[in-house]
Amino acid sequence: MTWALIGDAASSTIEADFRSLPLAAVADAALGTARALGASHADVRVSRQHSRIASVRDAAPLGAQTDSTTGIGVRVLLDGVWGFAAGDRITADAAVDAARAAIAMARMSAPAAVERIELAAEPAHVGRVWASPVGIDPFTVPDPEVLALLRSRSAALLASPEVQHVDAGFHAARDITYYADTGGTDTLQQRTRVAGGLTAFRVGADRFDDMSTCAPPVARGWEYLAGAGGWDWDSELAQLPDWLAEKASAPSIEPGAYDLVIDPTNLWLTIHESVGHATELDRALGYEANYAGTSFATLDRLGSLRYGSDLMDVTGDRTADLGLATVGFDDEGVSAQSWDLVRAGTLVGYQLDRRMAAEHGFGRSNGCAFADSAQHVPVQRMPNVSLQPVPDGPDLAGLIGGVEDGLYIVGDKSWSIDMQRYNFQFTGQRFWRIRSGRIVGQVRDVAYQSSTPRFWGSLRALGGPGTYLLGGALNCGKAQPGQVAPVSHGCPVAVFEGVNVLNTAKEARA
Repeated sequence: MTWALIGDAASSTIEADFRSLPLAAVADAALGTARALGASHADVRVSRQHSRIASVRDAAPLGAQTDSTTGIGVRVLLDGVWGFAAGDRITADAAVDAARAAIAMARMSAPAAVERIELAAEPAHVGRVWASPVGIDPFTVPDPEVLALLRSRSAALLASPEVQHVDAGFHAARDITYYADTGGTDTLQQRTRVAGGLTAFRVGADRFDDMSTCAPPVARGWEYLAGAGGWDWDSELAQLPDWLAEKASAPSIEPGAYDLVIDPTNLWLTIHESVGHATELDRALGYEANYAGTSFATLDRLGSLRYGSDLMDVTGDRTADLGLATVGFDDEGVSAQSWDLVRAGTLVGYQLDRRMAAEHGFGRSNGCAFADSAQHVPVQRMPNVSLQPVPDGPDLAGLIGGVEDGLYIVGDKSWSIDMQRYNFQFTGQRFWRIRSGRIVGQVRDVAYQSSTPRFWGSLRALGGPGTYLLGGALNCGKAQPGQVAPVSHGCPVAVFEGVNVLNTAKEARA
């Protein structure tokens, strides 16, 4: 069961002002007009996006802001050609106008169309309501309370002589979407998510260093930031100044091959870049290249590409508890699912929308269509893409104990990957030297570099469920015009053998 509220329980949590909009009348007007003008398929989305941010520097407020936008988008399929139009008035008349404009767009585009589009079938989902649960609504917490928490945590860091400056931030987002189509589906759903973090800076006589908290963004409410939602803020913030001081005096890494014990707070990003984007079928087909390029994992290699070692099992998932990409239904009315992308190290699946599922014989979409507002057309977007733990796998101490000469890497920072998602380089927040199965202190100036199949092929051990963490980002970019989407990536602590490690300071000087 998806960790969510469904049916009547969900209805009661969805914003009353949105529920009071004439949603059914808008859908009837848009879909009826599209049918009358010859559309073989039409869908309408009424959506509202809320965003709230607050920031503090050196315990002094920089500002707080809340934004909202509401709109309608109508998409039609006319003689196998897409048409789309959007607006900001939520009325039946505006829906008729949008449907007519979408039909006109399809007719205008028809002479340039190189293929006729068909959509994979999807059962009708009638009157379905879904919402991600929230303990404390992050949009109801007063600005002074939000800023007070950020200021208090910043002041605690600034009390250490090892810290000269602190940046702190908070971000909350909420999407509410009503969807209906000519196949009979109508759904209403709401998802809420929050993120926050602090970065401490140390300014020495000849060095400038920084270190950030590693708390991932989650599909929860204010309670997560306040410390009652699964992240030990107090413990991490208490240790951050000492970690930062140790980093400042740590020796620079000697380049070479090392065994890497990679924490989920770092590995989530490697999964995102080297597996998540690479298994988007539109990239593999060459349909999409914006932001992240295409993919080496092309369709002709499905079922045969050795993506990694036998330990590598990766799922695409729209149902994961607390997942940022978790939904009840995607923006084409497809119900949420979970499926394999990589099984025992072999590529076995892709992320699909209804068009690609039909075009390439997959039978049914796995629910990966998303638009970040009513003003944008849905495109294929990433689900939660996660590396699975070993059910009886070891804990962190057990994994480190099995490494003779290596590094334990915690937290994400910078990254670079080529336009086929093949060659990459990642850094992190903290790098702990491992010798003879024991951590012996930090090192600095570390980046690990590899190719996607070589890196995942070097996977030699995975932690158990107790080491699993869901990381992620609120702002994955794709498409043109650009869209952003929230996405989570779960994984256990993992051990990789003989990975090439660079010294970033030496590389910069070179």
